[in-house]
Amino acid sequence: MKKTVSLFLLVLITACTYPKIQQDLSIGKQLSFQRNKGNCLACHVIEDGEAPGNIGPALVNIPTRFTSKEDLKAFIWDATQFNAHTSMPPFGKNKILTADELDHVVDYIWSLK
Repeated sequence: MKKTVSLFLLVLITACTYPKIQQDLSIGKQLSFQRNKGNCLACHVIEDGEAPGNIGPALVNIPTRFTSKEDLKAFIWDATQFNAHTSMPPFGKNKILTADELDHVVDYIWSLK
């Protein structure tokens, strides 16, 4: 009986949080596609993106290229700390994205398959 109740609660919690996760991903996608914010499309191919650039790698399978979301966030925050000659702007360090916006972008980019 306890296992059934626990399973039910887990399913209920998941069902309640799923719309929020999808909403957060859509915010991150919007920011990533905005020319005055993330502007990831200027340099990267992203699924559903129009007129992408080709300076950076395609944004696919991100979890295989970064060990954690925190690593991805640090890279987007300031890629120059990993490569002084990178052409990627330091989105957090230069305040192009706020902390909340950066979190949304990281969640969206991390979700790309």
